[in-house]
Amino acid sequence: MSERTAPKVPNLNLRFAEETDVETILGLIRGLADYERLSHEVSADAATLRRSLFGARPVAEVVIAEVNGTPVGFALFFHNFSTFLGLPGIYIEDLYIEPAWREKGIGRALLSYVARLAKERGCGRLEWTVLDWNAPAISFYKKLGGRMLDDWRIFRVTGNALDELSGQSTAASNVG
Repeated sequence: MSERTAPKVPNLNLRFAEETDVETILGLIRGLADYERLSHEVSADAATLRRSLFGARPVAEVVIAEVNGTPVGFALFFHNFSTFLGLPGIYIEDLYIEPAWREKGIGRALLSYVARLAKERGCGRLEWTVLDWNAPAISFYKKLGGRMLDDWRIFRVTGNALDELSGQSTAASNVG
């Protein structure tokens, strides 16, 4: 790492999460939800995370940032695919650094780590989203060369709407 990108924290270690890290990951997710004012939306529990991250068919990966063995942040990501590039990509679902450890280069180190993984895996792009009110994160991402795509909007279907769309609602369960 160059001096410009080197974390300002000695003893920073980035590593892939292991199944024994599930409670740590859940705690970091709750910290992120508190920061984003979305704690009321967290329904994940240890069993769900264990199945999703370490089960028979893992759907995401986690890199944990530790300082002197203490977890201080994480990046959770998964592969997607760009039809225009004809290549896989990596989508970072969550990037979070505990408040006391921000502005020390840990976020940059995590993003650089995932970017290197993307290059090693033949990916054509690295993407993530940010809440529109999170000015510090937006500024940070722009400094890293991130480009905000103002012309795209995210759509989401969850809960009852997902049940309805999938045909799994009680009203649609008679379809056969």
